[in-house]
Amino acid sequence: MTAEPGAMMRLAIEQAQRVKGATYPNPPVGAVILDRDGEVAGVGATAPTGGPHAEVVALRRAGQRATGGTAVVTLEPCNHHGRTPPCVDALVAAGVSTVIYAVADPNPVATGGSERLAEHGIQVTGGVLTDEVSRGPLREWLHKQRTGLPHVTWKFATSVDGRSAAADGSSQWITSAPARSDVHRRRAAADAIVVGTGTVFVDDPTLTARLADGSLAQRQPLRVVVGHREVSPDAKVLNDDSRTMVIRTHDPHEVIKSLTDRTDVLLEGGPTLAGAFLRAGVVDRIVAYVAPILLGGPISAVDDIGVPSITHAQRWQFDGIEPIGPDVLLSLVPG
Repeated sequence: MTAEPGAMMRLAIEQAQRVKGATYPNPPVGAVILDRDGEVAGVGATAPTGGPHAEVVALRRAGQRATGGTAVVTLEPCNHHGRTPPCVDALVAAGVSTVIYAVADPNPVATGGSERLAEHGIQVTGGVLTDEVSRGPLREWLHKQRTGLPHVTWKFATSVDGRSAAADGSSQWITSAPARSDVHRRRAAADAIVVGTGTVFVDDPTLTARLADGSLAQRQPLRVVVGHREVSPDAKVLNDDSRTMVIRTHDPHEVIKSLTDRTDVLLEGGPTLAGAFLRAGVVDRIVAYVAPILLGGPISAVDDIGVPSITHAQRWQFDGIEPIGPDVLLSLVPG
């Protein structure tokens, strides 16, 4: 094979990222089919629910060139018959000689694909760029497989001194247009956005995912409002742009249980809600957009999280650091 496996796996990751958020309950998987000379013959990603999986999409695009070729897939090909036949069967029928995958399928119903492929004389290699795939398109789905609960990302914007708003409460806009565009991209890929009633009263947000021209993205997440206060029927969060769920509780665990049919949840509430979720230990990732400005004042990004001293600090570790326009995007996971 002339193509380098890592490069082809990154191409498969790109395919998976493009469909992230549109495949639930199936995972967002990417696939690349190489012909027997190692040239790319077809690429594909998981179709929306009920449609073909990534391998089948890529095989269809490759056609006869798949015979004797190689399949590079972000997730071990499935070995069960759900809404669609097993991907293993499609790969065997196409006559591929080699299958390379990144992450073993943790689903006990679907696992065993590599063994089935080997039984048919197909060379199988797993573990290629496992970390990149696990931290990338499959992050939330793998979490759901392990825990049975949705993956929760606390997303917020802050000044470099940790303020989410100026002293007068104004917060638009702390971060730059590129950062805000990235937020809308993440919203379009999420299953739900959670805020508190306080945010609804103060900011009256729409909580939609929008494109660069300001129009609504094709896919909108469920909007979730948490708290005991009544929400005005005129609130933008209740408009027809997307569906909205109101959960009358202050308990983060109850919120998570109400969203167990979801995989990827964004927590976008203010400092009070963020503090409650952090105290409850139900935040799986932090995504912070940090702007190079100073605001001072009393309005911090998060309220009390139950840390009485430095020795009791919540320890997180960086999962990624990247510039985004004039700002910096920080990704953190529990240490």
